[in-house]
Amino acid sequence: MPRIALIHATALAIDPIREAFARIWPQASTTHLLDDSLSADLAARGRLDAAMIARFETLARYSETCGANAILFTCSAFGVAIETAAKHVRIPVLKPNEAMLEEALGAGSRIGIVATFEPTLPSMVEELQALATSTGRKIEIHTRHVPGAMDALAAGRGADHDGAIAATLPELTSCDAVLLAQFSMAQAAIGARKLLSCPVLTSPDSAVRKLQTMFN
Repeated sequence: MPRIALIHATALAIDPIREAFARIWPQASTTHLLDDSLSADLAARGRLDAAMIARFETLARYSETCGANAILFTCSAFGVAIETAAKHVRIPVLKPNEAMLEEALGAGSRIGIVATFEPTLPSMVEELQALATSTGRKIEIHTRHVPGAMDALAAGRGADHDGAIAATLPELTSCDAVLLAQFSMAQAAIGARKLLSCPVLTSPDSAVRKLQTMFN
């Protein structure tokens, strides 16, 4: 079985991807590498700089030398850094949301994106728009930031986290798909699917499905 290196910028992403692998592809071997200073540094600086991008290159090369057959980054706000890192290794590198974005485009043209870490939104909108353009699609993107939800989850108040996300969903009922932008948000999908008639997609499930297809 292939060995998948999972690289995290927040500990909150670890359990959702573990659960997704256990449910969808338990045969895969997975390893976890956490650098939780990445999200804090991005929030403080407000942008990706050369030094931060170089750190992603280092993480990717390290994972390759440890025997990984593929790398999945689970940090949604670092698209450019991940793309650059992928050029420095010989194994497949997946951005956290690329599989979910592909599934979203298959659902329709009106796509909602909900995030609890605000810097995720510009990166994800850019990636989704670029993917749509490359496939000749015209789309509408509706974004929502849920302040305080990530802090609630970090404090162990999962119900408050899920409830805050659910409160934003009535604004997105016209969408063809709604994306929960971060790995840490996956647990809110169950409640969200009760409120929306359109597909509610999560990064962990979509990413694991894509990896499984790549190696099977």
